[in-house]
Amino acid sequence: MTELQLSLIAIGSSIVIGVISYNKWQEYKARKSVERAFSSAPEDVLMRDTAPASGQRREPQLDDAAPQEGSDEHPAVAEGEAPVDVAGNAAPDRARQPQKALPVDELIDCEIAIELEGPVRGEKVLPALQGLGHVGSKAVHYIGQAEDGQWEPVATGGVYTTLRAGVQMANRSGSLNEIEFSEIVTRLRQVADEIGGEPFAPDMTDVMATARNLHQFVADHDAQLGVNVQSRGAPWSIGTLLAALERHGFDLRPDGRLVMQDGDSGVLFSLSTNVTLAEESTTRLTLLLDVPRVAPDRDGFGAMVACARMLAGRLDGVVVDDAGQPLADAALAEIAGQVAGFYAEMEAADIPAGSVRALRLFS
Repeated sequence: MTELQLSLIAIGSSIVIGVISYNKWQEYKARKSVERAFSSAPEDVLMRDTAPASGQRREPQLDDAAPQEGSDEHPAVAEGEAPVDVAGNAAPDRARQPQKALPVDELIDCEIAIELEGPVRGEKVLPALQGLGHVGSKAVHYIGQAEDGQWEPVATGGVYTTLRAGVQMANRSGSLNEIEFSEIVTRLRQVADEIGGEPFAPDMTDVMATARNLHQFVADHDAQLGVNVQSRGAPWSIGTLLAALERHGFDLRPDGRLVMQDGDSGVLFSLSTNVTLAEESTTRLTLLLDVPRVAPDRDGFGAMVACARMLAGRLDGVVVDDAGQPLADAALAEIAGQVAGFYAEMEAADIPAGSVRALRLFS
């Protein structure tokens, strides 16, 4: 081997060693940067009680005094009037009297009555209803009218004179279709034969029209807002970053998503590292708010922006939009105003954001 070849080998080896050393140094810097960013634990707005105190900012609502879903009053029904659904059809008469919160919702469910030959115990009814909790992607729930005239979820120990099945008419995946409607009616006939009853389904044409209108509302209000935190320098180490985020209140789900809970078992917003868990580093974090699933008084957008700013400050990053452009305070304030208007629209439709009704529709 010539002297020139030996020299080239030595130079090449030096370059390889230098590159490896540089990469290790960058990895060390990124890890230490994240560790330093989360080494202290100053007061964090995301770790406080999410209920707004007097004088604190909250998103405006259409009517703060309006009855909440599940209360004894129906907010869209005047005294002596029958409730009306999103398609303008009169809802079943059972809602005219005060009722406890029920799993069958007159606004979003197609109700099918099952008239019984005589009182039936819940123990007899429940086995017949097992296995009929969904039709397609639509949930099916059941209620029974007790001997005192009150409606309640079908349960062991109850005695019922009439039953109602409620099949959800829409969700994010689509509206109830003719095949699904025919399937639920057919299967309910089989159930009715077992327990001694007769189902009475509404007109399919009317149900399909209502279902399409309801799904159109879902499509028009299916809004998700995101902000990003972009690194100004070296990538962040995934392992160190995830550990730090979990310590600061994020919950790591099996699918790899990180979520910030709202203090009541719900999700306030989520966070993505934009890489798989197998990756060693990332340069961008994305925070996402599922707007119709978060109640206005949770101030999900404000909490998400506050979290993004906190992360940017601690990780030497900058808050940017999806195109990588910095988000100014004025732009964020404009978006917050649009969110407030969005909430007002949902409230006016009697589908308040974050309510049980909204959570079922936007699923």
